[in-house]
Amino acid sequence: AERDLQVARNFSQAAEEAGVENIIYFGELVDPAANLSPYLRARHETGYLLRYGKVPVTEFRAGMIVGSGSALFEMIRYLAEREPLLVCPAWFFSEAQPIAIRDVLRYLVGAADLPPEVNRSFDIGGPNVLTYSEMMQRYANIAGLRKRVIVPVPVLTPNLSSHWVGVITPVPASIARPLVESLRHEVICTEHDIKQYIPDPPEG
Repeated sequence: AERDLQVARNFSQAAEEAGVENIIYFGELVDPAANLSPYLRARHETGYLLRYGKVPVTEFRAGMIVGSGSALFEMIRYLAEREPLLVCPAWFFSEAQPIAIRDVLRYLVGAADLPPEVNRSFDIGGPNVLTYSEMMQRYANIAGLRKRVIVPVPVLTPNLSSHWVGVITPVPASIARPLVESLRHEVICTEHDIKQYIPDPPEG
């Protein structure tokens, strides 16, 4: 976490010295008032540190990304395809607002044409607020699988939960721990101001 913040300071200074006109930062959708893990706190503070410099910063904050390569999406896909019966920790029933990878890329590309005075963060998410359990059931349905049986176990700590993820999915333990810590918090957009600059596509 501390290394991330130092990198942000260095990058901001280097961008200013190089005459960069705009920085686009892709961050994490979190509630700053919550008791965040060091990983999430650093992701959140990185945006502030970048904006502390003189180069305008456009920050996009997102929760789960639906698309190949997203660690969380790959975890849910793996669980849906391999495990018909799951004993899941409490965070599996937290609410989140996932966003499709195509929409993320559309925002990132569109940010290059934002007015130079834009220097702020934007929450980005899809139209639905779902629990991770509901996401997995939806994936199973779309993939033609039978409905998965999910049994909640509220006592699993983040350490045990990350071990659980590492054992039953291909997600490495080094990624599983910060991933699980982030899933304990609800990640829901509080605004959709980006629509003023990058309109929603006709299909939504």
